[in-house]
Amino acid sequence: MTQDKLRLAIISDYPEEKWHSMDLCAQMLLKHLQGEHALIQARQICPKFRWRFQQIPWLGKQRFAYNSDRILNRFWDYPRYLGQHVTEFDFFHIADHSYAQLVHVLPPERTGVYCHDIDAFRSLVQPEQQARPSWYQGMSRRILLGLQKAAIVFYSTTEVRKQIEHYQLVESSRLVHAPLGIAPEFFPSQDLGIADQKIQEQIGDAPFLLHVGSCIPRKRIDILLEVFAGIRAIYPQLRLVKVSGEWTVNQQEQIERLNLSQSIIHLQGLERSTIASLYRQASVVLLTSEVEGFGFPVIEALASGAIVVASDIPVLREVGGQAVVYCPLTDISAWVNQVGQILSNPRISPNIDSRLAQANKYSWSVHAQTIAQSYLNLAAR
Repeated sequence: MTQDKLRLAIISDYPEEKWHSMDLCAQMLLKHLQGEHALIQARQICPKFRWRFQQIPWLGKQRFAYNSDRILNRFWDYPRYLGQHVTEFDFFHIADHSYAQLVHVLPPERTGVYCHDIDAFRSLVQPEQQARPSWYQGMSRRILLGLQKAAIVFYSTTEVRKQIEHYQLVESSRLVHAPLGIAPEFFPSQDLGIADQKIQEQIGDAPFLLHVGSCIPRKRIDILLEVFAGIRAIYPQLRLVKVSGEWTVNQQEQIERLNLSQSIIHLQGLERSTIASLYRQASVVLLTSEVEGFGFPVIEALASGAIVVASDIPVLREVGGQAVVYCPLTDISAWVNQVGQILSNPRISPNIDSRLAQANKYSWSVHAQTIAQSYLNLAAR
């Protein structure tokens, strides 16, 4: 390695966990550091995921087996792997705060963590709202203690900073604002049409609403389905395209109860170029989350030129600005009325210029520059 360069390890999530937004953050940071920063030599690091419980025939397909493998890999395998590679780097950047337990095996004064939200710590700071068993709280506490030891904690939005400071998770002096960016596939100049003809055939010519994201509780898929059912009563030909996530049992029951199964297209494992094409084709992009750390689908959809209707929560207002239409989270009739009006007259939504201008505020290049400078400043101390 070149001795006059700062050797930075980008510690990424296991890809097998399928946290695509976290994978994207690590990939984009690596790409821009390698291409734009002569003083930093960045390398992504991640051990091979080891399957244990899922290889046991009578356990393999159970959620317990998958989660047990995740815990062992995160808390046993990854720390030991890092311990063998510490001397290869000068500084360490943990791209996902839910892996902050790794700080315990690294030199904390030379380690930074990107904190995307405080979800991993809610069972500790809001136990009355998110009750968890003691073993889960023990893992969360170890992750939090790792975060608190790090020299730098990066964050994406002022709302995340407010939450960190409100619960006194990290000293304010160690917080650095490093907004996220938008992958190039989502900008209009990259439009190559639908990237997968089979998906295009599956969708057909009917107009559709689009939701991109997981099905975890904070995404409030129950509200998404209720809203879609209400709009579909007015526009029977309308469909809902759901990208990513796996339906829970309750969500499947809700789909059946609302008689929506024939009107929903559920897609998984898509390339970014395909998701970008879906954004451009969608009549409206919906984001019904009650909690977000940033909200990638908002800026990705805006960069693609899509009309976005989102939950009226502070973080989405911060990210979407005046380019997004907002609705009170639990007011189903407000969502139905607003989306219905846009479907009948798209011109009432923020214009395309304002949508693109808002998206252009976010840059992976600026993100990488902020992180690079922070580690260079640490090195100069």
